[in-house]
Amino acid sequence: MDQVPFNSQFGLMFAVASFFGFHGLEIAITSVSPVKAGLGGSSAAGVAAIKAFSLVKALLHEKELGKGDILHLAFHLEDAVNMGMCGLQDQGASVFGGVNKWVWNYSRKVRPFERESLLDAMGQRELSKRILAAYSGSTHLSAKINRLWIEEFLKGNTRSSWIELNRIVNRFARHLQERQWKAGAEELRNEVAIRKEVTPQAFTPIITRLIQESEEMGCGARFAGAGGGGTVWALGEIDDIQGLREKWAAILKGTKKGRILDCGVDPVGVREEGEPVKDIY
Repeated sequence: MDQVPFNSQFGLMFAVASFFGFHGLEIAITSVSPVKAGLGGSSAAGVAAIKAFSLVKALLHEKELGKGDILHLAFHLEDAVNMGMCGLQDQGASVFGGVNKWVWNYSRKVRPFERESLLDAMGQRELSKRILAAYSGSTHLSAKINRLWIEEFLKGNTRSSWIELNRIVNRFARHLQERQWKAGAEELRNEVAIRKEVTPQAFTPIITRLIQESEEMGCGARFAGAGGGGTVWALGEIDDIQGLREKWAAILKGTKKGRILDCGVDPVGVREEGEPVKDIY
């Protein structure tokens, strides 16, 4: 493992295997989502690999990692492999599932995050009826776009806008918790309006069309991850989302690989294959 390339396509998997120090194992990655779609797939794969290696530790009569430890390790390994510019949001969603508001406290040595669960099982079921996701047909390169955003923030060119985006996200979380779906969609529209000014690189022609169509339907939508390709997701009332599904499908017919994606809230997060999960649907 001393010579495997951590800067390759599967560098994160190599880093996880190297950390645990196991040999003679095969890692099989199966995904139904498009590659480089801005859906946090690499983070989810890293979390799953750490969970799997943790189960192997348990078979060897060693202590299995808890969810908080998995999140901590998954973030630091992926951040190291990508030479910085990683947050904890994708790993957090993969580890815990559900619908959460995250507060980052990086100055705290023991626990750099706080997780507030926003919706119970019924609320998660209601939200799943009101969201829509679509792959735009083109991949994205998050590292390049993220680096540009960070540079502009550090220069002070966009810092005030990012602070306002943070306020919007907090209001959005409150609306979700109160199940005020229309108000949540409005906050998405507010966020996208600012994003167009500070992150224009995120908006491809197809992404712009999908978002514009959603707003005309009374929904709110934004690109996933860093944008510049990848996936768009929307929030709205049930009837509006159903109508938007048809509109988006028509737009995506003009792309080679674009399509509507199955989506819904995962109530649990990372788990052992075959582990029983209470069905919220």
